[in-house]
Amino acid sequence: MRIWQVERRKQTRHLIELGGLIVKARIVDLTGDDRAIIYGALLRMSDMLQGEQSEHTRALWTARGKQAFEDD
Repeated sequence: MRIWQVERRKQTRHLIELGGLIVKARIVDLTGDDRAIIYGALLRMSDMLQGEQSEHTRALWTARGKQAFEDD
């Protein structure tokens, strides 16, 4: 298999896993699969991660995410 094929498969798997997190968090169900809402929420998240409270936000979200993974 060529290097570019291996890299493409890795990238595809990565994107699928990220999409799975959106589903796992029930975002698709809660938004009625409205991609504008989902994209808007992701943009807001990006803003928050660049804001003055970014370190606090990261710590809070990391702890919550780790707990959710453990609870599954």
